[in-house]
Amino acid sequence: MKDRISKEIIDAMKAKDKVRLNVLRFLKKLLIENETSKKPIDEQDVIIGHAKKMADSLSLYPEGSNSRNDLEAEIEILKDYLPEQLSEQDVTAIINEIVSGLENPNMGAVMKELAPKIKGRFDGKLASQLVNNALKP
Repeated sequence: MKDRISKEIIDAMKAKDKVRLNVLRFLKKLLIENETSKKPIDEQDVIIGHAKKMADSLSLYPEGSNSRNDLEAEIEILKDYLPEQLSEQDVTAIINEIVSGLENPNMGAVMKELAPKIKGRFDGKLASQLVNNALKP
């Protein structure tokens, strides 16, 4: 992943795409910091975590502000490095499969199995709502 980002940094420099260049440089910095940390995590998890922080920050800025627009542009660039997103129907199908496989399904047991399957590919808050709906009689 780091090699891909390095190559794309060069492409962004050639294209004079400052926003993409800044995002890619920051991603590379995060990946290097992760490599040198005492407990490195998977590269994909580093990118997923950063994208989640950026998405959470959107609520801090008013609609239409320059800062919010810049943040939205950065999130669009990050999407190229995230795993393919799941649809609500896909997640509902996974939830139904998990629930049918459990003897006594409850929120904690379902989320424990669901979380690794959707990590970085679907919003966790929305997933918990879907699980809650699936468990209602």
